[in-house]
Amino acid sequence: MIKFLDLEKINNRFRKEIDSRIKIILDKGWYIHGDEDETFEKHFADYCGVKHCIGCANGLDALNLIIKAYGFGAGDEIIVPANTYIASILAISENGCTPVLVEPDINTYNINPALIEEKITEKTKAIMVVHLYGQAVQMDKIWELAKKYNLKIVEDSAQAHGAEYEKKKTGSLGDASGFSFYPGKNLGCMGDGGCITTNDDEHAAKIRAIANYGSDRKYHHIYKGTNSRLDEIQAAVLDVKLKYLDEDNERRREISKYYRENIKNSKIILPKTYDEKAHVWHVFAIRTKNRDELQKYLEDNGIQTNIHYPTPPHKQGAYKELENLSLPITEEIHKTILSIPISPVMTEEEVKKVVDVINSY
Repeated sequence: MIKFLDLEKINNRFRKEIDSRIKIILDKGWYIHGDEDETFEKHFADYCGVKHCIGCANGLDALNLIIKAYGFGAGDEIIVPANTYIASILAISENGCTPVLVEPDINTYNINPALIEEKITEKTKAIMVVHLYGQAVQMDKIWELAKKYNLKIVEDSAQAHGAEYEKKKTGSLGDASGFSFYPGKNLGCMGDGGCITTNDDEHAAKIRAIANYGSDRKYHHIYKGTNSRLDEIQAAVLDVKLKYLDEDNERRREISKYYRENIKNSKIILPKTYDEKAHVWHVFAIRTKNRDELQKYLEDNGIQTNIHYPTPPHKQGAYKELENLSLPITEEIHKTILSIPISPVMTEEEVKKVVDVINSY
């Protein structure tokens, strides 16, 4: 069986280095807000090309903290792609804001910049861009709109560690960016983890305080905060793996290129990218009208797959108030999408088998 994602194999490559770093933590006996967290935050900020990285508990918290620190709340609107994972929208509604859903571009699966301006009102405070499946959003039009209407740009970079737009990495393309380090991400830890990146000194300080019970120093609470921190062990794991992220992303690009050049089946729609450096292929999502049938066929032939995502947010019970929206492109994607295996530890034989089986469908 070719696994959709073999996390054991991925992480075993770093076992010796990770064990060494964990031993240092155990010997120190310091587990929260210590040297490992500080080191990783510096290294990841440098990697993204920004001044600040603030570790937190997960990717949803990262987005939530960004919005909370801006002070957005009831009556405020935030534009967001309609076909994103629900976490992007949860962060908006958790702060009392209203999510305004915009259809994606069918070719990139990212928000369609041409459809944003018509959704902007006097209540709009921000545009949330989601670099879905690992592909950086084309930002020119969005930068223009943000400047024209004085809006913040919030990046959801949970799936796009290392993707680039115009030689700038995700995490540096907006005013602030939320990352997830869930184990299956291109840069994943051994549990839950996340961070915020930004160049805004004031916003960074406020986020750091809010995430630590609203405290800027011990027992001094200046905000009604929360508890969302990246622990020392996860920070150490991430710091080890960060050194290999670009290499792993290149391997993903190689596999993607092989898939795109060799899958020849008229029933399959392959994903597209406008620039090879823009995509880090967290997910390789194909589309087909008979998605469930193809998924079973691949499973029967020893290939695990996944669906990102079977039900769009506006059709989830949590957002019944959105269920009557007309979002045909989003719904088409969610009905036909299927993610096939792609990871830096796949062998040439496994990659070839995936292609051969899909071509024989």
